[in-house]
Amino acid sequence: MATTAAPGSHMAAIKSCISSPQRTYMSCTANFGTNSEVAISKGLKSSSHISSRQPLFWSVKSGPAKSVKVITRAMSGAAENSPLPGLPIDLRGKRAFIAGVADDNGYGWAIAKSLAAAGAEILLGTWVPALNIFESSLRRGKFDESRKLPDGSLMEITKVYPLDAVFDNPDDVPEDIKSNKRYLGSSKWTVKEVVESVKQDFGSIDILVHSLANGPEVVKPLLETSRYGYLAAISASSYSFISLLQHFAPIMNPGGASISLTYIASERIIPGYGGGMSSAKAALESDTRVLAFEAGRKHRVRVNTISAGPLRSRAAKAIGFIDMMIDYSSANAPLPKELSAEEVGNVAAFLASPLASAITGSVVYVDNGLNAMGVGVDSPIFENLELPKEA
Repeated sequence: MATTAAPGSHMAAIKSCISSPQRTYMSCTANFGTNSEVAISKGLKSSSHISSRQPLFWSVKSGPAKSVKVITRAMSGAAENSPLPGLPIDLRGKRAFIAGVADDNGYGWAIAKSLAAAGAEILLGTWVPALNIFESSLRRGKFDESRKLPDGSLMEITKVYPLDAVFDNPDDVPEDIKSNKRYLGSSKWTVKEVVESVKQDFGSIDILVHSLANGPEVVKPLLETSRYGYLAAISASSYSFISLLQHFAPIMNPGGASISLTYIASERIIPGYGGGMSSAKAALESDTRVLAFEAGRKHRVRVNTISAGPLRSRAAKAIGFIDMMIDYSSANAPLPKELSAEEVGNVAAFLASPLASAITGSVVYVDNGLNAMGVGVDSPIFENLELPKEA
């Protein structure tokens, strides 16, 4: 889980001109003001408050129309201070719960930022043993630089909940965990209890993000993985998504969206990505399709997963060869560059928005196209191959 600076989500209005013999309608432009204000509670107890709400101003003009065409363009940031024509990723009025954010260094944080940039209210679920350090870092302003949104304001985090998604309810928690000093001082952190707390605090959510993965034996080859290690990887990395959606779906508004994160090891051999983690990601992708049907029919909630490329995050460093994987991707992907967390975050914002209202049950690849490659072109076998190069 890492974060780097990259463009965020842009919200823009569509300019249109419609002419008729009787009436003329001219441009209706949305202008977004900027107001950054930080208010973090001094007595923070499982909640962090950071505020940046922006008023919406409408200006309506009328006059003679010369064209009846409506043009939508994808534009570069040449005129950054003027509203962009096009389709907006507008999540104002939506509430998102992102499970698995414990620092400012990974995909979960980047997704939270992109959702916030599009106007969504942000709730976080943080692993219980990491909660105190995370909240302390928020209070001390350690994350202020990485909290900056494209408009210069700071990402708002309405509340942080302690969460351990390995346990569905209090009866599932063994005594050694209950008495563990890293869990002392926190309460109501099983999946069922967290959802009950969110319901009591806010009533409902619109977006659920699963950014959780753990395999205690990830450095072991699958052939040497124990039953315990394999099942632990499945429990923490794939069943946790089923559990979160199972409990959150009843309080998700119709038209809501859920998103998880997967990896190409689910369908391709990635030596070194062991301990049952490849199996867990394969299960997650299969579950995405089944849950899309069930949650779609029962709750009108969409279910998708993002297959993200390698990222220089703290969590990924546990594998031990993340730097080599990033170098390999940069050398072999159709887009020869390092992937940024924000690129994944922005795709998540799109999938959570009404623009993706017909997309569900999908694995969306955000990996610079590496998934499409059949061979690694940096192999000595291809040293005499003339590869396409940028002009």
